[in-house]
Amino acid sequence: MTDTDAGVRARDAIYDQGITACPGAFSVAWADTMREDIEKAFAEARSRPDGAVGRGPHRYYVEIHPEQLRGFVDLVTHPWVTAVCEAVLGPEYEIVELGFDVPLAGAVNQPWHRDFPMPEVTRKERRLNSLAFNLTGVDTTEEMGPFEIAPGTQFDDEPEFGHGMFPPKSFYPRYEERAVRKYPKRGDISARSALTIHRGTRNYSDLARPVLVLGVDAPDAGNGERHDTAVTRAYWEALPEQVKAHLHCPVVETLTPITQKHTIEGLVMGEA
Repeated sequence: MTDTDAGVRARDAIYDQGITACPGAFSVAWADTMREDIEKAFAEARSRPDGAVGRGPHRYYVEIHPEQLRGFVDLVTHPWVTAVCEAVLGPEYEIVELGFDVPLAGAVNQPWHRDFPMPEVTRKERRLNSLAFNLTGVDTTEEMGPFEIAPGTQFDDEPEFGHGMFPPKSFYPRYEERAVRKYPKRGDISARSALTIHRGTRNYSDLARPVLVLGVDAPDAGNGERHDTAVTRAYWEALPEQVKAHLHCPVVETLTPITQKHTIEGLVMGEA
């Protein structure tokens, strides 16, 4: 199967189910290096005000700059990632977000939600103009509070959604009936529409479950406004042209630690 075929199959799955995956895209060693970088960035972010934003009790999100992840170029040039981006978002897709979620021990069930309100182009044309890629830093088990998603809900559109993102509890039976828990292993990649209704579940273990997030847009999506990605001049000059073509961010002399602003209203609540 060619990369183009893989991209088309992934696009079809995302439009049908809201999520797809590429198991074993990277080695376990690569994933372990990714986790080292996440842990380093997480410790730094928690050492300063607004370095990490809460996504519910004992659950955090941190945005980072590309050069804080040693495997960034490997990730954004992976043939499956680029094929999916081109198939879903078009050849001029833009890399707009790099960050990670960390559900710690004691994290509780999140409310069912999507990550931002539905764009008008999706509402009117049923066109998806953004993707979220996720890579786990651990081999996920049930006790760690796995990611749970309700396939086929990416086009759900009701005025009752709080902030355009949070369905009322009366809608929960629809999501619970469809709910699928995901147990990715180190090296796996998933791609989803962040509009697909999902939640993190309770972490009963003593372990954190760090997950890398790569956000990619079609040119009309505008999600880059929510993020502060930047690269240093030396890093930019060393990037492959293939990456530069899709990384539209400031080139600076010195990186400034990111103050988190990608908040999601409602996830600071207790257990749903």
